[in-house]
Amino acid sequence: MTDTSTDPAPADAASLHTPVIAWFDEHARDLPWRRPEAGAWGVMVSEFMLQQTPVSRVRPVYEQWLARWPRPADLAAEAPGEAVRAWGRLGYPRRALRLHGAAQAITERHGGDVPSDHAQLLSLPGIGEYTAAAVASFAYGQRHAVLDTNVRRVLARAATGIQFPPTATTAVERKLARALLPDDEATAARWAAASMELGALVCTAKNEDCARCPIAARCAWRLAGKPAYAGPARRGQTYAGTDRQVRGRLLAVLREAVAPVPQSALDTVWHEPVQRARALDSLVADGLVEPLENGLYRLPHS
Repeated sequence: MTDTSTDPAPADAASLHTPVIAWFDEHARDLPWRRPEAGAWGVMVSEFMLQQTPVSRVRPVYEQWLARWPRPADLAAEAPGEAVRAWGRLGYPRRALRLHGAAQAITERHGGDVPSDHAQLLSLPGIGEYTAAAVASFAYGQRHAVLDTNVRRVLARAATGIQFPPTATTAVERKLARALLPDDEATAARWAAASMELGALVCTAKNEDCARCPIAARCAWRLAGKPAYAGPARRGQTYAGTDRQVRGRLLAVLREAVAPVPQSALDTVWHEPVQRARALDSLVADGLVEPLENGLYRLPHS
């Protein structure tokens, strides 16, 4: 199912599509999930991994993952803890459990093939609005508004003259993105990938390179003199000393272990016992760690 929105497209929408797609054809990175052999499963895996994680960190883990689990059924047949183990240090490891759950659902409901229907994609565990649109667009060439952080920033600057989009995606952004979609499905899918790449490589959050931008001459933000962002302060995420860091250290011990780990081994990873216990409890609550009898812990087996 494709996006059938009837929002009228701006008269000059083609002035964005044509140069951005031409730029993409020349400058797109050769990424493994963009190759035909990746298939819909490869695209889905990449979309889970790329959430809040840079390409440079994702690529080696992605390649190892697809070598081990080339189809959803291969992953579904393993314990969820193996997905967490293979996730390594990508961060936000609940994504590994969600991807494992999606693989199980694909195997049980769709014969092991990632569905092409947008509504069926959206019904899979761990699949939200963005990921469903991305898989439908990038894997199946459908017409959907694919709104990740990079695309939202490109549209905010080029179409509305604002340096940064709102913190959360708004209805106004969705309407604009739908209005800017090319009518042709193949062109719309190409536009989705091209505008995302433009935001990743040129129209970046910091140190944007307008000299390399194919639509700089008609960018509303640039034409307005590049006014500074006037919204709430944009704060970067901290990591050192947080529960996230403690969780990461606890998981690292469990990923490297071949047998259940005693509490005493986990106690060595962090000096502060209250925070350490809180982090361990949260891992158990999230289903990332399974407590056993006699104070032992392991990655989840079911």
